[in-house]
Amino acid sequence: MNSKQRSILRARAHNLNPVVIIGKNGTNQGAIKNIDMALKAQELIKVKFIEYKKDKKIISESIAKKVGATLISIIGHTIIFYRKRQHGT
Repeated sequence: MNSKQRSILRARAHNLNPVVIIGKNGTNQGAIKNIDMALKAQELIKVKFIEYKKDKKIISESIAKKVGATLISIIGHTIIFYRKRQHGT
């Protein structure tokens, strides 16, 4: 994904609210499942870190791998993920 595409997706995500909050439980299976389901429904989502803020870059890269998404950007403690919707879902 090139920088122009990332820029377009960041602009589209601007008015979105976070759909998953990473809190004291971290990125447990429930959080990963919720992120995966949100990406199936919306393609472009925000995830907010309340805890683990120092490790958010590493954790976000791990989440992206686990759910097959692209990490678009990290703005403050909010992460933007994108995954193209599969046809037929």
